[in-house]
Amino acid sequence: MSRIGKLPITIPQGVKVSVKDDIITVEGPKGKLEQDYKSDIEIKIEKDEVTLDVKNNSKAAHSYHGLYRSLINNMVTGVSKGFSKSLIINGVGYRAEVNKDILTLNLGYSLPIDYFIEEGITIAVEGTKVTVSGIDKQRVGQVSAEIRSLRPPEPYKGKGIRYEEENIVRKIGKSGIK
Repeated sequence: MSRIGKLPITIPQGVKVSVKDDIITVEGPKGKLEQDYKSDIEIKIEKDEVTLDVKNNSKAAHSYHGLYRSLINNMVTGVSKGFSKSLIINGVGYRAEVNKDILTLNLGYSLPIDYFIEEGITIAVEGTKVTVSGIDKQRVGQVSAEIRSLRPPEPYKGKGIRYEEENIVRKIGKSGIK
């Protein structure tokens, strides 16, 4: 059995978890998330916790055990607290601004880049810091990765978009002098 899959998921106050027709639904103060799951996994909902069990003893069922436990835990955390990732824009003249549902980025290219913000994602800009937040962990990470890919950080001057906790390993240039 999966070590992660064996752990119970505690349900915070104000969050409702329900299972119907191989779809698990989690509702909370921040929103509602749904996830379909394989019938190899049995989901039991008690008063304040969710547990997962394996129905059959196949390798696939055991691999889904930990996966669905993590997905459900992320759903519960998302609808109660939410997720956020911070990006730092570094470079002369590099800046970002948000207008309604469009993030406009000036990243040293000849034209500014318009990134359309999808529903369920909130982007806030404070100076050179861009914060992406939402209830779905996967979508928050995907949007952050897409924004970072528009101008990844380069190792010589450190210009570009990087995650706040990311450390860029700097290289010495041709002359070998800093």
